[in-house]
Amino acid sequence: MNRPTLGVAIITRNAGARFAQCLEALSFADEIVVVDGGSTDATADTARTHGARMIVRTDWPGFGPQKNRALDALATDWVLSIDADEVVTPELAASIRATLAAPGADVYALDRLSSFCGQWIRHGGWYPDWIPRLFRRGAARFSDDLVHERLVFDGAAKRLTGKLLHYSYEDVDTVLHKLAAYADAGARQRAAAGGRGSFGKALARGAWAFVRTYLLRAGFLDGRAGFMIAVFNAETVYYRFLKLALLNTRERETPKRRNPAARQ
Repeated sequence: MNRPTLGVAIITRNAGARFAQCLEALSFADEIVVVDGGSTDATADTARTHGARMIVRTDWPGFGPQKNRALDALATDWVLSIDADEVVTPELAASIRATLAAPGADVYALDRLSSFCGQWIRHGGWYPDWIPRLFRRGAARFSDDLVHERLVFDGAAKRLTGKLLHYSYEDVDTVLHKLAAYADAGARQRAAAGGRGSFGKALARGAWAFVRTYLLRAGFLDGRAGFMIAVFNAETVYYRFLKLALLNTRERETPKRRNPAARQ
């Protein structure tokens, strides 16, 4: 019997310095496809240096649809979908190889451990973090969400040994950039689904996000980083609902702008 083939699907846009480490850890894969959203840094050169196939698609449809484009570009038996700031450990790589030699399921979840400004986080809802990422091609696809996409599949995912290291927030600048991006994308996604925002809702939801992260999910056990994450979560939720309220206002005013007589 032929050995099952493994393809890796990655999406990027200005992936940064961690991307090379991500690709180096994937040397056991048969093919790597990178769908890039229009990087202006060294992302393309890094991908090609490590033997990845680069596809540029700048019409950004959201995280879920962009990841599905990467899936569709692969013709391997199995697919591993990871982000450009994630690194497969040697133990996880060995677990993946052993699993593909004798698979017992169509979808597998990876044990992801994330860092925040240089510290590995084990509380606050960040860990344990089992995420389905390895699957038989055709057995799963990502949701069409603009942000916080999820893998959609039937049945249950089995778990693999070994860690997937996630260098999610390397410094404060990255934190602030992602805060704005996530708040904006989350607001647009909720607006498209008919969600409503207000200052009161933004304040209440933001406060609850802090309490849930820092106290109920024991984020305080991660020290200063745990507090920073709780504040980050609170601010993201707060600004998401403020932006949603702004989008709601613009939506109400649009018909009036199109029909000035409606204001008379």
